[in-house]
Amino acid sequence: MRAITANVLTSLPPGDGFLSPFTGWTRAHWEGLADHLLDAVVPHATPGFAQVRLPGRPGVSGLHSDGLEGFARTFLLAAFRVAGAGGAVPIGLIERYADGLAHGTDPGHPYAWPAAADCSQQIVEAASIALALHETRPWLFDRLDAPVRERVVDWLAGFAGKRTWQSNWVLFPVVIQQFLAGVGAPHDPAAITAGLDKIEQWYVGDGWYTDGDGRCFDYYAGWAMHLYPLLWARMSGDRERGDMYRERLRAFLDQYQHMFARDGAPVHQGRSLCYRFATVAPLWLGELMDATPLPHGRTRRIASGVLRHFVEHGVPDERGLLGLGWYERFLPVTQHYSGPASPYWASKAFVGLLLPADHPVWTERERGAPIDDGDQVVAMPGPGWLLHATRHDGLVRLVNHGSDRARHLVAGGLEDPHYLRFGYATHTAPETGEEARVRAVDGHLAVVAPDGTISRRRRIEPLATHDRFAASAYEDGLVRVVTASVVRGPWEVRAHRVTAPAGWAVRDGGYALADTRPPTVHTGHCWAMVSRPDGLASLAVGLHGFDASDVARAVDANAYGTCSATPYLTAAAHPGDSAVYVSLMELTGDRADPAALAESVAVTVDGDRVGVTFPDGERVELEMGATLAYTRWPAGSGKPVRWPLD
Repeated sequence: MRAITANVLTSLPPGDGFLSPFTGWTRAHWEGLADHLLDAVVPHATPGFAQVRLPGRPGVSGLHSDGLEGFARTFLLAAFRVAGAGGAVPIGLIERYADGLAHGTDPGHPYAWPAAADCSQQIVEAASIALALHETRPWLFDRLDAPVRERVVDWLAGFAGKRTWQSNWVLFPVVIQQFLAGVGAPHDPAAITAGLDKIEQWYVGDGWYTDGDGRCFDYYAGWAMHLYPLLWARMSGDRERGDMYRERLRAFLDQYQHMFARDGAPVHQGRSLCYRFATVAPLWLGELMDATPLPHGRTRRIASGVLRHFVEHGVPDERGLLGLGWYERFLPVTQHYSGPASPYWASKAFVGLLLPADHPVWTERERGAPIDDGDQVVAMPGPGWLLHATRHDGLVRLVNHGSDRARHLVAGGLEDPHYLRFGYATHTAPETGEEARVRAVDGHLAVVAPDGTISRRRRIEPLATHDRFAASAYEDGLVRVVTASVVRGPWEVRAHRVTAPAGWAVRDGGYALADTRPPTVHTGHCWAMVSRPDGLASLAVGLHGFDASDVARAVDANAYGTCSATPYLTAAAHPGDSAVYVSLMELTGDRADPAALAESVAVTVDGDRVGVTFPDGERVELEMGATLAYTRWPAGSGKPVRWPLD
């Protein structure tokens, strides 16, 4: 445990093993960490507190925008703290943000906020300010001097009619205009309706939204696409839309609760991961809006587990700040536009503080998360994901057959490793260093031309997600790859039907494993394994069609450590037309024996038909040709499970 971890933890209350037997954390820990985060930004505020200019790489929108971002995102955290405590907060907190509102909206002040503009960062931050003002209205907005209230209203009103990006951004005008409506100011009801109607085009069912057109599935589904409509419903009192959003959130949380490891680590997938523990915002939102299928004690167990996980891994840092990275500073995990205050969207994690201290989510004893109770397999047809988690090592793995964010890719450019890999997990990250992105070894089935050109999975064609099975396809030039994944415990069996020119090579990569020192490498006949001293291991085992294996090493390419390594399999020469290859990928914290796996999992291939028999006798059969099909016969005499459904 790093020194900063001990410093932060010792500043928090002692754990409560009775009320919180899994995490030890209570509401007091959440309040204490909120205060720590808010105190830490004070030295970086400009005179008058209109801007909070944090150290770090500047954002693309400029210094004034970065300063506004620092104010707005920490103001959201302050608002949850103030409102949840009924105004009984540390001295000076409310006054700091009242001063910032007064000076930020004063055009003559040297640190005045930038004016509204089309597709500007100011739109994002104005939404946070509007939400914060609504929640703290009795202690802040209503007590501002009349001229200041008028300036705040005028600044927010300036966003009416401004163009937004066609993504979660369409929801920012919704909450801005609703706040104006709530204080009796001129507002634009059409902007509210337009934003809420727009996201209907992006709802795919089972509680899942894509973030804009295409297949952009990631944490924005929770911390934006659910959060803003439901907070709008809280602001407006609208029952009809509110009930619909509640129903969707319940369906979402039924699946989403599985996205977190036993130690609190979230699955590392998608963009804006520097928001870190904002991943728990939809869990608290379900409690706040009476829209969760989870027991109260489970909500707190998962949410507190995530927050504690990051604190124990050095977040916030020794200055008390949230930096650009995952645990430590690591810019490849961020977006090019992110500025030093961007990580403070993590403030959304504290929306649970709006629930009173006597709410059952705070007073009931923690209850186990799904992973505490046993192994889990969850099919998510909406995003095309197949999740498998194992209780014994506490790991969660996510097999991706549906999220690609392809509409954002430059034609002919590199794919985004945070979206287009087969495997994501709670304790590994995709390789995101520039050289590693070019090589594209981890989590990718590549066909390699004689000149070294690699086929790239830039756009996913989802085919199926059901039971323990998911499938998809991609095309790149002369190459088409259809992949079916079957999961069992920590294993993922991949069957690939590869159409490619004769003589081209085929390569299949497992999970990249990272540490402060190079992972230990083991290789054998058609298998490769990398491992860390803590017992975590990543394996790639060839079951059919592959003839060699190796490990790809990298430095400064992975969010989880300076040194990383990825096991992979190769077949030297594709026969031409179509051929089938079968591999087994494993990420485990338990004992790993790749040679034994190769002998214990039996595979038969007959044309496009693949049969897999597991050690206990369970069998799976895949049809990989023109008609895709899946059948699983459980061990013993259980009824077979089929897709397509009978």
